[in-house]
Amino acid sequence: AKKWINIRKSYGNFYKVPRNQTKLTIMLENLGMNYDGRPHSGLDDSKNIARIAIRMLQDGCDLRVNERIHGGQLMTVSSSGPLEGAPAPQMPRYRN
Repeated sequence: AKKWINIRKSYGNFYKVPRNQTKLTIMLENLGMNYDGRPHSGLDDSKNIARIAIRMLQDGCDLRVNERIHGGQLMTVSSSGPLEGAPAPQMPRYRN
């Protein structure tokens, strides 16, 4: 892969949270989700990342490629237009 979406960057930019709030377990917790599976399992991590991406899309995020490799160097890809963010995620509210 030469270009991809770094979900941590997208999450931080969209929800306007600092980088220390973009660890997988913290992102899930802030979205009101539990980690499913075994920690550090590649398959389980990817399933949980997909759950975060789905939630971001539901919240109105326009996920775009934000990183790429060029000449062996990691590069940030800037978006061609401004993206609107959303407020930081809140724990879900349950109706009685």
